[in-house]
Amino acid sequence: MLGLLLARAGIDVVVLEKHADFLRDFRGDTVHPSTMALLDDLGLFERFDALPQSRLRRAVFSTPEGREVTFASFERLPLRHPYIAMVPQWDLLTLLAEEASREPTFRLCMEHEVTGVVWEGDRVAGVDFRSPSGSGRLRADLVVACDGRWSVVRRAVGLPVKEFPVGIDVWWYRIPTQRRLESLLPRMSRGKIIIAIPREGYAQVAYVGRKGADAQLRARGIAALRADTAELLPELADGAARLESMDDVKHLNVRVDRLRRWYAPGVLCIGDAAHAMSPIGGVGINLAVQDAVAAARILARPLREGRLASPGGERWLARVQRRRMLPTVVIQALQRVMHQRVIMPVLEGRARGLPGGVLGLMGRMPVMTAVPAAVLGVGPRPEKAPVWARRTPAR
Repeated sequence: MLGLLLARAGIDVVVLEKHADFLRDFRGDTVHPSTMALLDDLGLFERFDALPQSRLRRAVFSTPEGREVTFASFERLPLRHPYIAMVPQWDLLTLLAEEASREPTFRLCMEHEVTGVVWEGDRVAGVDFRSPSGSGRLRADLVVACDGRWSVVRRAVGLPVKEFPVGIDVWWYRIPTQRRLESLLPRMSRGKIIIAIPREGYAQVAYVGRKGADAQLRARGIAALRADTAELLPELADGAARLESMDDVKHLNVRVDRLRRWYAPGVLCIGDAAHAMSPIGGVGINLAVQDAVAAARILARPLREGRLASPGGERWLARVQRRRMLPTVVIQALQRVMHQRVIMPVLEGRARGLPGGVLGLMGRMPVMTAVPAAVLGVGPRPEKAPVWARRTPAR
């Protein structure tokens, strides 16, 4: 996204992608209303809307008595697109890459894995990479680390990080189903939490457990996981029976952290490279997109005028962090509250789900379901596409 926006500003951009294609099993496939509004402004929504997808309009919790209560309703918000689109991330990445490639100043290099950074004195002046044709070096006025929570660039620069204790991990697996699901289905009982995310032809299931329990979960075996799934998601019990082995279950080591400083001379971190998010709420991809929009808007002019490579250029990078730190702190704080007040009490057997008062309030006052929907779908500081990057589909 950042590459597309900067290329539309006429800036020479090279994106290095270490894989040969985008066809990997991403889990962060939740495209929120704020991101779809951005795609609208960029002239890309019609093509995005044509991608295979399912639409999630509500999040529904079950009470201990078995009654279903809507916790978040996107349809109550005055949005252009009042839903979360569940779109395979490889399709979204392909769309962005194809659109960026229309710009003469954009270049995408596949199978180019960054292995380190190039230093000139105390300034980052480029990256070293490995590709099928051998090792190479790319010099740049600015290196932007978008390489996730295990960022090579972040480690090479040694930026200070603040980590938060996390007591959960997540195990992902798919359950085939022909049922059309339009609601997020979080289900809880003492010691167990399962979340079913609707997808085309299957449900993406997140099994939430205590951190460090991977070996124990695998020792229990696939039959126990099938039973847990059928117990909490009876409507998907037939599909759960088709889980073949624990090889189909992928473990996510949940981390929550953020850099104290996102930048150094010549380098900036955004997205998970700057702030690793919990999967709770599915906000990570959308927060990263917002980072990219803010970075493009703030950095386009100084990049074009060559000021980032001059002494003091990092003040522009500091502006990006100042702009994006507030939403990062707010969302991470909410995620940690959910971990401590909702998820851990259930996993430790002290509770059976969301506090009854919360669900009772949502049941009595359905208008309140707009509040969590706004926090998830829009966020505390949504970014708008710069005027110079906007397009209509006809153009």
